[in-house]
Amino acid sequence: MLENKFNKIVSVEDAMKHITDGITLMISGFGGVGASYRLCKEIEEKDVKDLTIISIDAGDPNLGPDHIISSDGKCTKLITSHIGATRGAMTRYLEGELEVEFVSQGILAERIRVGGMGIAGFLSDIGIDTLYADGKPTVEIDGKTYLIEKALHADVAIIFAQKADEYGNLVYSKTACGLNPHMARAADFTIVDTKEIVPFGDIDPQTIITPGAYVDNIVKGGGDWKWAWE
Repeated sequence: MLENKFNKIVSVEDAMKHITDGITLMISGFGGVGASYRLCKEIEEKDVKDLTIISIDAGDPNLGPDHIISSDGKCTKLITSHIGATRGAMTRYLEGELEVEFVSQGILAERIRVGGMGIAGFLSDIGIDTLYADGKPTVEIDGKTYLIEKALHADVAIIFAQKADEYGNLVYSKTACGLNPHMARAADFTIVDTKEIVPFGDIDPQTIITPGAYVDNIVKGGGDWKWAWE
């Protein structure tokens, strides 16, 4: 029998208590794939403001973080690779209501990864001599100039898994894995939405991608995106 202290399953209402004004929030998924539709819906409906959101994109229309980022005052800063697919995010950005830090996808992924590894940052020559490099610190090594890319951290990450056990060991489905493992490590508090919850010990250790040590809350959700916004 798993001890209660290792059982991290909570209600959605309890998980949402950790979403508060002004936090930095990582949201997994790319074009809606690998995102938690249920938790995004809950955040959209919660009275919360001034969020800084870190996400590969702003979602697709009506998918993933779109509703959160498009809501007035709910998200005030977005760190992402692109926002062009969502009219709400683009409109807010062009009207000066949303601060956006654009980062190429590979650099964004690595900034999140090193954030979860306890590394302050890394060196990259991507974007040297372009607008992207303006204001970024640089360092010279062996006669070559590199940008210093700082690690990214979050107060809370909401991620999506195909399967979880009670302790939070996670299995993902194919490309839906995405940045979920990186975000789970780079946040102080990780909330997992999963399609299936099984008893501790039922997942083959060789298939676990995110160990339960990086997970704080588990909610049973999953399902199709249309269900979340019906």
